[in-house]
Amino acid sequence: MTWPLEKAGIRDFSAHHDEILVVEEKAPVIEDQMKHQFYSWRAEERPAITGRKDDAGAELIPGHGETSVSMMVDVLIRRLLAQGISHPRLDARIAQIEERRNQVAQLPAVNAIRTAYFCSGCPHNSSTRVIDGSLTFTGVGCYGIVPLVMPDRNTEYAAQMGAEGTLWVGLHRFVDLDHSFQNLGDGTYFHSGILAVRAAISSGANITYKMLYNDAVAMTGGQPLEGEMSVEMMANQLYWEGVGPIVVVTDEPDKYPASVTWPPGTEVRHRDELEKTQRELQKCKGVSAIIYDQTCAAEKRRRRKRGLFPDPDKRLFINEDVCEGCGDCSTQSNCMSVQPIETEFGRKRRIDQSSCNKDFSCQDGFCPSFVSVEGGRLRKAEKSHTDEELEAIFSRIATPEIPPLENTCNILLTGIGGTGVLTVGAILGMAAHVEGRACSVMDITGMAQKGGAVLSHIRLGASRDCINAPRLWSDSADLLIGCDLVVSAGAQVTGLVRREANVVVNSDVLPTAQFQRDQNIDFSKESMLGVLGQLVGDERLSEVAATRLATRLMGDSIATNVFMLGYTLQKGFIPLSVASVEKAIELNGVAVTSNLHTLAWGRLAAQDLQAVESLLAESGSGEGREQPVSDTPELALQRRVEALTAYQDSTYAEQYRNYVERVREAEARLDISDTTLSETVARYLYKLMAYKDEYEVARLYTSGDFERRLKQQFEGDFKLRFHLAPAILSPKNPKTGQPRKIEFGPWMFLAFKVLARLKVLRGTALDIFGYHRERRRERQLIVEYRDGIERMMSELDRDNYSLLVDIASLPEIIKGYGHIKNDNIKDYATQLAMKTAQWKNGKGQVLARAA
Repeated sequence: MTWPLEKAGIRDFSAHHDEILVVEEKAPVIEDQMKHQFYSWRAEERPAITGRKDDAGAELIPGHGETSVSMMVDVLIRRLLAQGISHPRLDARIAQIEERRNQVAQLPAVNAIRTAYFCSGCPHNSSTRVIDGSLTFTGVGCYGIVPLVMPDRNTEYAAQMGAEGTLWVGLHRFVDLDHSFQNLGDGTYFHSGILAVRAAISSGANITYKMLYNDAVAMTGGQPLEGEMSVEMMANQLYWEGVGPIVVVTDEPDKYPASVTWPPGTEVRHRDELEKTQRELQKCKGVSAIIYDQTCAAEKRRRRKRGLFPDPDKRLFINEDVCEGCGDCSTQSNCMSVQPIETEFGRKRRIDQSSCNKDFSCQDGFCPSFVSVEGGRLRKAEKSHTDEELEAIFSRIATPEIPPLENTCNILLTGIGGTGVLTVGAILGMAAHVEGRACSVMDITGMAQKGGAVLSHIRLGASRDCINAPRLWSDSADLLIGCDLVVSAGAQVTGLVRREANVVVNSDVLPTAQFQRDQNIDFSKESMLGVLGQLVGDERLSEVAATRLATRLMGDSIATNVFMLGYTLQKGFIPLSVASVEKAIELNGVAVTSNLHTLAWGRLAAQDLQAVESLLAESGSGEGREQPVSDTPELALQRRVEALTAYQDSTYAEQYRNYVERVREAEARLDISDTTLSETVARYLYKLMAYKDEYEVARLYTSGDFERRLKQQFEGDFKLRFHLAPAILSPKNPKTGQPRKIEFGPWMFLAFKVLARLKVLRGTALDIFGYHRERRRERQLIVEYRDGIERMMSELDRDNYSLLVDIASLPEIIKGYGHIKNDNIKDYATQLAMKTAQWKNGKGQVLARAA
């Protein structure tokens, strides 16, 4: 028994030991009892009791967090060394552990980490926005992660479930602030939160409850609300408890039928008016409420698949050529489906159609690159082949050579929560069962329900006696299947992988939660692949663009993980037969045909990747004429010359080339091998010279690349609608005072074709758009940049070289359209003034204008 500890047995056990190490979770229940029992023993008979602390009083096993196998290996090594216990095999093992630990510790740090975040289209992306002048408290629910992932939304942590608001009840009389907001989910409200509301009313506190009605217990898997409370019922219950005023905020104000009986004074508003509503209720005395009604995005997806929820026949598509990469679409939507894409001309945005839940708030970003695609369907390359053709394709896959399983095979599977990672672990477990093998699967999910990191520890054994623990430990994984590169290259994974392990990773990098706060975060797959290469050696590292291939083939990125399973299986790294894995997929009973085909495509990619790429190209789902980003300065310059020729004409392009050549000549006079300055000027002078006016936007829509990319993703009979903000026609947004985008029908494509031909008017007296203040400023920036760099080049030397590179790269700040671009130009001017001041302090009088 843990308590009370039986005295005679523990005394007999301890009598012949010098030290007893007690390992227990959290509180030292057994350790304290042993110390109490041995207190009266003579010092020479009494063993040392260690656990929370060692014999010198230093912390040994923390009382918080997880007591893992790896931690205990460290603890044992410390105590063995402290006791002077030595043996050749033991010493060799300790040395091996220390060597491996040092190797892992010296691996480069990876910038990106995979943390939980709101799902694409989650109502909390908007509902948890805050305003100044009040404290805001979170609660127990999905919205509870706001303090963790959105530090810019100044939100305090929560009390326990059912006590939402009581922190302010106790605090409000002792602070200068007059008001607070309290987030409270509908499930928690029905469970016990109504009691906290009553307490707030009784206390006389000024508080506004934001009742987040999303129609599901979303954080634990999307269970229905107990009691089926409607918005109407919630509003009336709050009113008769004494709450008022009450405002219902929703993404669909017109959805409530006329039969709804709202309590007196209740208003229904669009979610765009949330900030206005919060400011109004902030001034109210007593307890008021905002009922934010928007269905959970994950539940929308589930219900749409079952035909239980309306599914708009509409998707959004971003023309990456028109996109400036300003990130305003992410600012407006806070949506993880708006993802970065690296192009020749910088980081742009794209929409992951597989994860998009059709919230459409990203189109509020002030940018003409958004297009609505109405009708049609997502293209699936597989659908371009008949069943007989697919059977013939898959018949070419050879049976992989399966490694023998004499003892155990430890597999570490990594991925992103909500993408089917746990399903792959379950399939492997069932496949082992089909073959009569022993298997344990331990899933570590954390907050994976919200897209966090997932790890599955999978142990395959020749017999049950071979598996003595379900969890992997340091230097124990024989195989890493990395369905997500970010998780796979993280510290929590690299420490578990053996030097002799095989590593198979998905080289497509999906954005992390940090991308929503830092639009310039480094997503370089090369750095993460480099970490894994250093861990096991490049010869043991296999990479495949699994997300891209699986999505193109099956039309949904959810197929990625099964594709990775097939790829790894064909490589011969898993000691299970293909037949048993296929049987496990059949027994799973979900999307059997689709998953079997995905498994086969993954196997084919491992055997002949080029064959898969060719099949994609034949079906129209390939990458088409997409070119990799230039890997040499010469190629980068040539591509920009070609682009400027298409932008205006060859004369314009030659002006650009000649200027870059002059920079190269000045650089060469320094007699250094570094060409960073000329490369930087080539990149950013192009950016300024190719400013996207009305003619250029029209040309980029009609050049053919937009239509090609569109048809790579969509097929069938679809119509396009363009979301634009023409300077003359756009109405003002009442909330911001800025121009608001309006929708144009398919006829706009013909207008683009006409407008694109009029680019010859650019810069002439007939250029009606050129008189606009924004266009004049864009042309002025080109002149200022060229003049400023040229003046500084006359004083260029080795000491100020890096400073001029910094100055030359400042146009990176200038992104976006309209007011977004204007704000960025102001930031650019501020940075330029600071850098120019640094230059002047070091060299003569050099002036770069930046008004």
